[in-house]
Amino acid sequence: MKLPVGIQFYSVRDEAQKDFRGTLQKIYDMGYEGVEFAGLYGNSPESVRDMCREIGIVPISCHVSLDEMMADPEKVIRDYQTIGCRYIAIPYLPEDRRYDAEKWPETEEFIKKFGKMCNEKRITLLYHNHDFEFKKINGEVGLDYMYRVIDAELLETELDLCWVNVGGENPAEYVMKYSGRAPVVHIKDFEMKGKEKPKKLYNLIGTKNENEKTDNGGDFQFKPIGYGVQDWEKILPACVKAGAEWYIVEQDEPDRGNTSLHAAEQSIETLKKINK
Repeated sequence: MKLPVGIQFYSVRDEAQKDFRGTLQKIYDMGYEGVEFAGLYGNSPESVRDMCREIGIVPISCHVSLDEMMADPEKVIRDYQTIGCRYIAIPYLPEDRRYDAEKWPETEEFIKKFGKMCNEKRITLLYHNHDFEFKKINGEVGLDYMYRVIDAELLETELDLCWVNVGGENPAEYVMKYSGRAPVVHIKDFEMKGKEKPKKLYNLIGTKNENEKTDNGGDFQFKPIGYGVQDWEKILPACVKAGAEWYIVEQDEPDRGNTSLHAAEQSIETLKKINK
């Protein structure tokens, strides 16, 4: 089962905004070997690179919005190459650029072009899913459609296994479906009471509810690894068999009564027990 474990820095963004370097140090001290960035909080790529080197934490990857990529693709690659990231991930597609929208042909062409640009700099382009990609288009899961029409050499997966589950698929089986194309996997736990999904599951992804807090007061909430419904005894070995190189812990928001740093610590402590 054993793979190195990183954390999506978005999980502890409240702390990172106050003390970027100090938060990096804290997650490294917990046992996280790597970090995936979601913005640099005003720090230069050079300073972030130096922080990572001084602390000893690996800058694995980064999430960069599609708009930012399209505005200046060369700068995006240059910045994260400077830091030392091996992967750049598209965190989601805005509604008007998804594969059932008018702007999809333009979006598809850009992803292919940008993936090639990344390859030339020895960086791999990834796509990070939510649950809405599991809506079917002509009988085919939307995420599968995207990975079918865009070659694996240009776009690999960053499967978020919480959203795979919420989207109606089996996480262990789904990651195996993309064996050889799943180098970085988001591992995330959750609990959801009731059969109906809340309307507000996430924010900051270009939806109508983007400025509203997710529905943490209702029947859905994110949980530290091992504290929710995910079957990690099956999921983690499947990730290894699929050829994953990194687990990335992500918890979009602390569960009720918890803090982001304590939740991150709970997740890594669980993984220390079962990721061996």
